[in-house]
Amino acid sequence: MPLTRVAACHVAPHFLSAKNTLSKSIHLIHQASKNSANLVVFPETFISAFPVWSALRPPTENHGLFERMTKESIYVDGEEVQQLRDTARDTNTVISIGISERSRSSTACLYNSNLIIGPTGDILVHHRKLMPTFFEKLVWSPGDGHGLRVAETPFGKIGNLICGENTNPLARYSLMGQGEQIHISSWPPVWPTRAQAGVEPQAGHETPANYDNIWANRVRAAAHCFEAKCFGVMCSGFLTQNMIEALVDGASSPASVRQTLESTSQGVTMFLDPAGASLPSFVVDEAGSRKPVEFLQKEEDILYTDMDLDRCIEGKQYHDVVGGYQRLDVFNLQVNRARRDPVTFVDDAFVRE
Repeated sequence: MPLTRVAACHVAPHFLSAKNTLSKSIHLIHQASKNSANLVVFPETFISAFPVWSALRPPTENHGLFERMTKESIYVDGEEVQQLRDTARDTNTVISIGISERSRSSTACLYNSNLIIGPTGDILVHHRKLMPTFFEKLVWSPGDGHGLRVAETPFGKIGNLICGENTNPLARYSLMGQGEQIHISSWPPVWPTRAQAGVEPQAGHETPANYDNIWANRVRAAAHCFEAKCFGVMCSGFLTQNMIEALVDGASSPASVRQTLESTSQGVTMFLDPAGASLPSFVVDEAGSRKPVEFLQKEEDILYTDMDLDRCIEGKQYHDVVGGYQRLDVFNLQVNRARRDPVTFVDDAFVRE
């Protein structure tokens, strides 16, 4: 296959504004396309926010934020996604984008979802995160297996798992078993697990450290690349000062919220090769010049790399965990990919008495 150029957008949304974030998305897709990108990737729930407030503020303080989150989440069959589909077709690119998805069956049921849209504008994969992680359960409902699919595209076989799903070996294996060549792992900008202000150490113990966002994400993504013998795209969101101010506003412990956000390491965006090692990458300035960069973390930009998908072959000689290095007579994985709906209606059916 020819080289596949991947553009990973290490960017922040317009906080809780679907309209403005969509406009930013479309601008970035066109920018990446002008730089010859075939695949353009966005972070977890880029449209239009990651609800980090649920980790920092008690639920009793977050009703207004949840209402805004609901109103600024989008329908997969809505106008925002249609504009993304049109953009994919206009630029001949594959788009992978995280959204907070609204459900037609409820006024406030939300899903943490990711869409892979093909260069013809078709939605190739519509995945809802199987299980919201930790504090995410206060905002999102559990998804289903419908989206555990690998997209067949002119630029490779592309799969995605969202954040903590990359810790689920069965979900990862289900993508490996479909010949995945490019694995996208999408991440939030930060993942705080402990407050960083007013924490009193226990007797005989050091003050608990916060979650090592960078190391934990990379080790999971690299493990998948090594096991699947595929390329990896780690795409994290970016936390702006404006977002910090919005999260501090109205908090009963504003100092704690601010200090936690400002002291928690931001996620990184980078690429991995089929052995899990860092893949050379670059950014492009306004003049069109390339600058080698290993990863993005502390600034917004688009990170690029070129992937030779034939490199996914050699490692299969050593460990093809869905082929010659597997005992298919011993292990059997069954995946239910049925879409789960809350109710099934049968209208105008003939009922025999």
